[in-house]
Amino acid sequence: MRGTPRLLFKCTLPTYANKFVSPPVIDIVKSTFYRQCPSSLVNLDGTDSELNPALFPNLTFSLPSSSHKPRHWCILGPSSSGKTTLLEVLRGQHLCIPSTGRTFPYLSSDELLAKDKRLRSPVHAIHYVGFNGERGGLGGSGARGAYLSARYESRREETDFSVNDYLQGFTDLNPTKAQEDNQLEDSFLKQVIASLTLQDLLQMPLGNLSNGQLRRARIAKALLGKPEVLLLDEPFMGLDSLTLVALSPLLHRLAKSNSPRLVLTLRPQDPIPDWITHLIYLDQNCQVAHQGTKQQVLNDLRNPAASESHKKQSNIRLCSVQELGRTLTSNGIVRSRGGYALTNRVRAKGSEGWRPRKLGVPDRNREKLIEMKGVQVRYGEKVVLGNWEDEVDGETRRGLWWTVRRGDRWGVFGPNGSGKTTALSLICSDHPQTYSLPICIFGRPRLPQSGQPGISIFDIQSRIGHSSPEIHAFFPRSLTIRQTLENAWADTFLGRPQLNHDRDRKVDGCLRWFKGELNPSSGQSPDGFKQGLYQANSSLDSPYDVYHKGPSESRGARREKPGKARDIGFLCDEIESTDLDWADSQRFGEIPFSAQRVALLLRAIIKQPDLIILDEAFSGMDDYVRDKCMLFLSYGEERAFGLRLYPGRKQKERYVKVSRQLLGKRVAVAGLSAEQALICVSHVLEEVPNAVRDWLCLPEPNEGRAAEFGHLGITYTDAQKWKNIWGSQVKMSKSKSQYG
Repeated sequence: MRGTPRLLFKCTLPTYANKFVSPPVIDIVKSTFYRQCPSSLVNLDGTDSELNPALFPNLTFSLPSSSHKPRHWCILGPSSSGKTTLLEVLRGQHLCIPSTGRTFPYLSSDELLAKDKRLRSPVHAIHYVGFNGERGGLGGSGARGAYLSARYESRREETDFSVNDYLQGFTDLNPTKAQEDNQLEDSFLKQVIASLTLQDLLQMPLGNLSNGQLRRARIAKALLGKPEVLLLDEPFMGLDSLTLVALSPLLHRLAKSNSPRLVLTLRPQDPIPDWITHLIYLDQNCQVAHQGTKQQVLNDLRNPAASESHKKQSNIRLCSVQELGRTLTSNGIVRSRGGYALTNRVRAKGSEGWRPRKLGVPDRNREKLIEMKGVQVRYGEKVVLGNWEDEVDGETRRGLWWTVRRGDRWGVFGPNGSGKTTALSLICSDHPQTYSLPICIFGRPRLPQSGQPGISIFDIQSRIGHSSPEIHAFFPRSLTIRQTLENAWADTFLGRPQLNHDRDRKVDGCLRWFKGELNPSSGQSPDGFKQGLYQANSSLDSPYDVYHKGPSESRGARREKPGKARDIGFLCDEIESTDLDWADSQRFGEIPFSAQRVALLLRAIIKQPDLIILDEAFSGMDDYVRDKCMLFLSYGEERAFGLRLYPGRKQKERYVKVSRQLLGKRVAVAGLSAEQALICVSHVLEEVPNAVRDWLCLPEPNEGRAAEFGHLGITYTDAQKWKNIWGSQVKMSKSKSQYG
């Protein structure tokens, strides 16, 4: 009879000499992680296969259960750098090598056992809340609605769960007895609701919540589980400055009381809360580039040549340091050089480095594409849009009066919940009240009237290109990348597109132009730098030193003597490869969140519709990808980013140059024309295209204050005009240095 096998190793946990020092909640020591067993997928030479790469090699990280000095962590990194993957590692997912390298000492302590034995498992003790692409924003629960128009319906169905139902877990049509018996303590429930100011929203359907309100509800839901650690994945994306200023102190109170302990992930361009003490900066492909105190990491990123990490790992890539290191305080967003920034940063000369096409003086006799005459959207007694009076043509009238003409370039601004997306849903006819409100779409009412035929939903969709978080949430993940772009000519998400040779050329052109962004396995860096570019110029420093010029500086550079600047290549904007097979096999749901946003943006503009609507379309993109998309929006394949170097200078200058496609007369996709109109919604100025000339700012709901209109014209870079747009939402410094 075979005996019981002996243990071949003994698992020892670290001991703590001082009994008054609590062990860390998460403790990782020199460990590497894999999605699958590393021995199952290796190359012939024994190295890790591309199908199962090493994640965060030799990672060391500790999250204390308590500390005399504050120790609040934030993970920074561009898209596809592995921020979400690192949070999964902290929660106990993925294979750890060595197996004893990742432990959860505090979860095995007597202190926690006395509190709640259920929390001994990392699954219950460490909660994850993601904000960057879960279906409907609620992790697939279906509580937000099953289709795009569901959130705008006024009729309450059985499945239109309220915020109170969601918080208490009553979102199942057939709850089990265990779910019914699992009642929350009233005192604790009221405490969480009050701390997140959800009292006025409890009876509101989840589908009617704004972006910021939904974030607060999701955080409250996580807190009601009483976790020891709460992992928040990009909680600031898509929020206006007022919501950011209100949310940050609330998160600080939670982190300060260790109830629960927080770990945030942010993009490099996001403002960092002032209470964050430690940072991790991730490079591409799940590599830790910098780790330490906040000031130390920021200094290393701004001065990479002097940092130890840069000396050890010279291939670290950083998209841009222009927007890095801004601080989120209780008074607003502060730039690293001091002074309050306008939302994020005022672009004194245009951060993308180009000016929009000159379309001349707007002609008010041009065709009206959209016309709203006193629009008010209400659910019962509650008015969510147009609850104000304003002077129109010398008369005092109620509701929203707004006209969009052919060739207009509109920016729509306002705080979360002000009705921006609701107004756009009326234009796209996603909102049921479009049928009854005084709206003309392309010169026709939605329903037939005396002497006027109505317009069908298919006519509307054929003339509008639309990208928004709502479309992103409901877009089919099973479509390939090519099918996603071709879907621009289909009547529905899963309909058959009407294609021809010209449309096939447009799709192929977009796929080549954005191969690095849409195909993560292409080996091409998504930050715009060609592989080998810096090896060929070994005397140059790393891509950290690329200098992003504004148009005034670029114009000055072009006036210098010929030959003084040396062109050192394109930034991966022009791809000569004819291999596009990857677009037929790579599926929309398999690519990163940022790549999905790029694909949906291209879907909106590729057919060159009469009206393009971009509702937070650039949110979630890295700064270089965002700038590349904005350049493509304005010029299509006619312009590309290039690099040039001046003798005696180490900094390389990014500028806009005529593309090889234009020189070779191979342009398939052109930019915005004078016949097209643009409507852009954003909370961040860097995500507003320079082409925007007119603006509409909606007020807080039920304020009674009227919507404000303005014209930026050719002086769109005037910081004072941006201040007038956002009004009291942001703090402005009297110093002009912040605009330089």
